[in-house]
Amino acid sequence: MSRLQVVSGKGGTGKTTVAAALALALAREGRRTLLVEVEGRQGLAQVFGAEALPYEDRKIAVASGGGEVYALAIDAERALLDYLQMFYKLGSAGRALKKLGAIDFATTIAPGLRDVLLTGKACEAVRRKDRSGRFVYDHVIMDAPPTGRITRFLNVNDEVAGLARFGPIHNQAQAVMKVLKSPETAVHLVTLLEEMPVQETADGIAELQRAGLPVGRVVVNMVRPHHLDEDALRAAGESRSDVSRALSRAGLGSARRGGLAERLVDPLLAQASEHASRVELERAQRTVLAGLGVPMYELPMLGAGMDLAGLYGLAAELRKQVGEE
Repeated sequence: MSRLQVVSGKGGTGKTTVAAALALALAREGRRTLLVEVEGRQGLAQVFGAEALPYEDRKIAVASGGGEVYALAIDAERALLDYLQMFYKLGSAGRALKKLGAIDFATTIAPGLRDVLLTGKACEAVRRKDRSGRFVYDHVIMDAPPTGRITRFLNVNDEVAGLARFGPIHNQAQAVMKVLKSPETAVHLVTLLEEMPVQETADGIAELQRAGLPVGRVVVNMVRPHHLDEDALRAAGESRSDVSRALSRAGLGSARRGGLAERLVDPLLAQASEHASRVELERAQRTVLAGLGVPMYELPMLGAGMDLAGLYGLAAELRKQVGEE
């Protein structure tokens, strides 16, 4: 599996939760993973019920397989200071620039620079090695911007490389794009079985492919169970009298007018009809996703809501599906 896993998706699809579950799933194999946040929302800290993440690697979880999950919130300002120190040895002068507001000015007049710094820091973590020459992290998982912005976010280094024909900025952008467009990277898109997220996923895949960025998997999140079998779905439109008699035979009161069984008919038929419509819609969206030619994972909706136990459960489900490949 690729060493840099980029997770994107339409807002509300649960991409941050999926990124966290993916990190845990890989850690269950005994691997060391780093979760990277680039949007400044501290969403990963909320998912793990942890304190706000700093601009440094922090261990936030240990998986049953012995692997560890670290997390990092990348701050563009701090990343720029690192960049200035790395290439220009500014040291205290860089800190002075921060006090003067020059760093905010630089990232405001050149918005692409902010994305270069964020992606560059993530790619640095991918390439980082310890003293023995081994990679510090087996996998880096990035909780990336939403689908509508992901291609521009990842491809901005090409734009900067085109503007800066030589020098450290050009070399940095080229090094980052070498990682992002290599087999080391996979961009996963999270969706729901709903029309708008599926359409945005299809558009996102097309944009990524045109840009030459490697598409990984589509992760269908919050998949709801089907409570009715095929016969029951077809029977959702049965007559009231038939349903009323069936309820009465099941011991749910009289089928006569005003009886309990008769009073239950309309609510039950309404729920059955709604469920049948949802199942049909989800089948249609699955057909659209299957036509994209991208492998899929599916994660269930958690009826009790999201907590740490639920997150570990999603990780186990992801691990199972990864192992079946």
